[in-house]
Amino acid sequence: MQATITVVIVEDQARTREGLAAEISSEDDLRLLGAYGSMEEALPRIESVPPDVLLTDLGLPGMSGIEGVRSYRARHGKALVLVLSVFGDDRHVFEAICAGASGYLLKDTQPERLRNAIRELVAGGAPMSPEIALRVVQTFRRFPQVSSEHELSPRELDVLRALVQGHSYKTAAAALDMSIDTVRFHIRNIYSKLHVHSKSEAVVEALKRGLM
Repeated sequence: MQATITVVIVEDQARTREGLAAEISSEDDLRLLGAYGSMEEALPRIESVPPDVLLTDLGLPGMSGIEGVRSYRARHGKALVLVLSVFGDDRHVFEAICAGASGYLLKDTQPERLRNAIRELVAGGAPMSPEIALRVVQTFRRFPQVSSEHELSPRELDVLRALVQGHSYKTAAAALDMSIDTVRFHIRNIYSKLHVHSKSEAVVEALKRGLM
């Protein structure tokens, strides 16, 4: 039996918050732990028992979503954060990723896609709306090529590209015709070469260095 995924929502618009809560509560494998209107309200409530996924807006009153994600990830380094925002511009997208978000969806995302994105995130993916994924790819192309000092091998680049596209370790292994242990081996090398400790940090660093 599939384990239940716990979710906390941070969204300042009451109607949107209630709608998201209903969408998540409608699924047997998703359990809503709380829905809050601000980061100031949410963070103290989830300090002792963090959810599997924090689903948050960015345009919040008081502490912004990006500041909240950064604060939350500073305390819980392995926490999973899925952004759901109306903002699709480069600045918001990459500030959110730099702050520690592992996925980024726009608010016109269909309910079924949102629920599946939560599952995908927990499975090791990095779900993004198509428009956001396109911006990520375009940004890859704008950066100069990385120096050979930190150059990744062709296979390491394949693995990194698969993670950027939202694959979990398991699906990346299948897509690249390698074992999960080999994928993990390459990921350890990627993290070491890029001096990062998480998938979202690896994506940001790759963007900065033009690795794709």
